[in-house]
Amino acid sequence: MRVLLIEDEIRLAENLATAFREAVGFAVDIANSGDIGASFAEQASYDLIILDLMLPGLSGVHVLRSIRSRGDHTPILILTAIADVSSVIGLLNDGADDYLAKPFDLGELIARAKALIRRGKGVSHPVLRIGDIELNTLEQSVTQGEASISLSPTEFRILEYFMHRPRVVISKQKLLEHLYDFNWEHHSNVIEVHISNLRRKLTESEQSLRLETLRGRGYRLHPPAHTHHSEQAP
Repeated sequence: MRVLLIEDEIRLAENLATAFREAVGFAVDIANSGDIGASFAEQASYDLIILDLMLPGLSGVHVLRSIRSRGDHTPILILTAIADVSSVIGLLNDGADDYLAKPFDLGELIARAKALIRRGKGVSHPVLRIGDIELNTLEQSVTQGEASISLSPTEFRILEYFMHRPRVVISKQKLLEHLYDFNWEHHSNVIEVHISNLRRKLTESEQSLRLETLRGRGYRLHPPAHTHHSEQAP
């Protein structure tokens, strides 16, 4: 998953980015002004935008309105020191999906961020299941039938990304953009290795999903025949 963090307090932004990268395994891009944040949001595709209101350049409200005016429905979580009801209603009417008042608990921020990402993908529960594969986004675990599968953090993120998009052709560049931040170029040669490892770890059976390589186009996850992408509450 890839997150855009628009926050002008540099130390706070770096601490939040580190928390998301290490605790959740997300790729994070940081913008320290409203103008840069608006530009990032227009140039790249994100799974979530975390937006501070008090920014140099464009204000957070202007960035929010700019994003929504383009028809961009990326979930947006507002960080604000303003807690009065009328201001919150205004933010929601402008297109914000959620808000968190400063100071906030880091654990709550991460939990809300993950919930918004699931909701943005049409997933109401943290457990994804396709065929005999079950992926729990909260526990960061994967099972196949009754067996637990040990995946590296990157392999887990790749599998999660594909399970949100069964049957969709995903280019190598698109996959890299969602796994890493803007400095992803030096990772480009290892995608094939991660895909190969995933295939090796997922046992083949009639109930197993399949990762297909489409030469020159990318990859596609094939669910087993007669099964559907589903989510289940833990």
